Amino acid sequence: MKKSRILLALLIVISVIAAGCTNNNTAKPSASKTPAETKAVQETPVATNAGTGSKEAPVLATLVGESKLPPLAERLPSASDIMVEDVVDELGQYGGDWTMSWTGPGDKWAVGMPTEEALFRFNKEGTAIEPNVAKSYEVNADSTVFTIHLREGMKWSDGMPFTADDVLFYWEHMLTKETFGKKIYDAYYSVDPVTGEKALAEVKKVNDYTFTVTHKYPSVQFLERVAIDNKWFFAPAHFQKTILPEFVGEAKTAEIAKDWGFEDPKAFLVDTGYYFWLHQKIPTLRAWVATTDPNSDQFIMERNPYYWKTDSEGHQLPYMDRIVVTKIQDPSQGLLGTLAGDYNLKSFEAKDFTVLKENEAKGNYRVLLWTQPSWTSAGVQLNQTTEDLKLRQLFQDIRFREALSVGVDRNEVTEIVTNGLAEPIQASVPEGVFGYQEGWAQQWAQFDPDRANKLLDEIGLTKRDKDGFRTFPDGSDLTLTDIESSTNADTFLELLKKYYEDLGLKFNVKVVESGAFNDMKYANQVPMNTEAISVTNVAFRPDALVPLRVITPWFGQYGLYSETGGKEGVKPEGDVAQILDLWNQLKASSSKEDISRLANEIYKIHMKNQWQIGYAGPTPVPVAVSNNMRNVPEKLVMADETRGIGQAHPAQFYLKQ
Repeated sequence: MKKSRILLALLIVISVIAAGCTNNNTAKPSASKTPAETKAVQETPVATNAGTGSKEAPVLATLVGESKLPPLAERLPSASDIMVEDVVDELGQYGGDWTMSWTGPGDKWAVGMPTEEALFRFNKEGTAIEPNVAKSYEVNADSTVFTIHLREGMKWSDGMPFTADDVLFYWEHMLTKETFGKKIYDAYYSVDPVTGEKALAEVKKVNDYTFTVTHKYPSVQFLERVAIDNKWFFAPAHFQKTILPEFVGEAKTAEIAKDWGFEDPKAFLVDTGYYFWLHQKIPTLRAWVATTDPNSDQFIMERNPYYWKTDSEGHQLPYMDRIVVTKIQDPSQGLLGTLAGDYNLKSFEAKDFTVLKENEAKGNYRVLLWTQPSWTSAGVQLNQTTEDLKLRQLFQDIRFREALSVGVDRNEVTEIVTNGLAEPIQASVPEGVFGYQEGWAQQWAQFDPDRANKLLDEIGLTKRDKDGFRTFPDGSDLTLTDIESSTNADTFLELLKKYYEDLGLKFNVKVVESGAFNDMKYANQVPMNTEAISVTNVAFRPDALVPLRVITPWFGQYGLYSETGGKEGVKPEGDVAQILDLWNQLKASSSKEDISRLANEIYKIHMKNQWQIGYAGPTPVPVAVSNNMRNVPEKLVMADETRGIGQAHPAQFYLKQ
């Protein structure tokens, strides 16, 4: 029954894979959707002289009436360019707070993903990309020229116009100059199919609401890659000009950074250029705008009066007034807060499913099970370039990875860690998802401690210290250290410790703050981690499977080598180098068939090497939703590519009175 439930859930992911490589359709403006009202929006009390009735939230109508805000028609884009957002169930009511928890500003994506507004996004079904901030697009016959149209009259949250100048500014003064600490995304490079030469795209303004991206060679998947890699292909030029060193000088930027609480100007530019949604001074296109300090115990975002989407009856979104995020110290506080009714929408780990279900009625919420294309729900990645050279050699030995795999009882792991929701299988592409390989799930999945010990002995780990733990052949200490940025995996890691130490392998876990964890990852100081690979299709999102930049623990400094053009990091060799070669061939491909074939070869190399070791198959994601929160979809693919909860389009969530 477990298997059938998971397989059924994973079938939803197929729709994402079907997106393929669209290059011959001109998208239609979202405003052309057919209205489909099932319930009227709650009538808004009209302030004196407000004049906008129920088309906007009461608080905004009041501000209009007091002449503190322009009328709604002046805040929205031109009528034909307004984006109409479909509702899941019914037209909503204005008011109320979306309450959630986070661990602080280091947990940036907790509010980043739900509020994100991308230039292009995947549709709800995951079957294709669709314009979002962009209004429409055209692609030429050989997929080298992409013409992108913006929404006329669209504005930033401070009322300033949003135009193609904001796109060009971002491209010329931020992305290509790496002001916010990111290299130019791979999506912007096309590859010569003959020589393998990479060429950077050209971005040019056509008029205030149109720009082009021109590639030297065909780039069949450009829009899909932008929808994943560089979702906000724009920045508020009028704000960035006031802080960037290029415009105000290094000394002034350092002074401003210090005023904002940053000792390091580089960290300031990363936070304001990449994690901009956390700062109330930075204009945004999102439905909610930061209004408090993210370092405080409670972070609050309030509705954007210039938000450019409405429902089918012309009521400006979002329906909810605020997002209120409370800082917690431990994940258990998030669970307890949900049971107490403090949070009205929150996702959890599979281990929390039973408790959540048992308290549904008492807590006045419902538990939804959203799917994910993850390879495992309990596994570890071994950094193939870890800074300890003896440990690196061990991690690169396939016999060692097999020993760690067969030395753990997956049946116990799945029962304790996932409440029996997962299958006791190897980390692998789930059946029904692109990249699935027959037999992968069973590879090294049988519990066999005798074989594990034999493999460790073959490697040369036969010496023991005074406590009975294996040492390196030279007698030096051998300790496996797992670095985590939270305590979410504590139960699983306790089990691993038991099984690893039964094999004579000393195992420690170190938990650090999320910001410190990212620093350690870039510094190659994370030898092991429980991060799970979760990919709908490597052709769309190569980050976890192809070492293009520092992001995923298993390939460590191989990613830095690619990111810096060989100036830093560790040069990929063997199968890792072959993966990069296959990726370059894929990038240069001009047909869907070739792209699929090359992508499949990348998956086969991963199957051969098993750089991620999994002890439990994927599980659904339990999501607890208050019973009065509506327009939350029953089914959703919880994937990073489609932005997690953001794929549910939260601007149309509402609280039913």
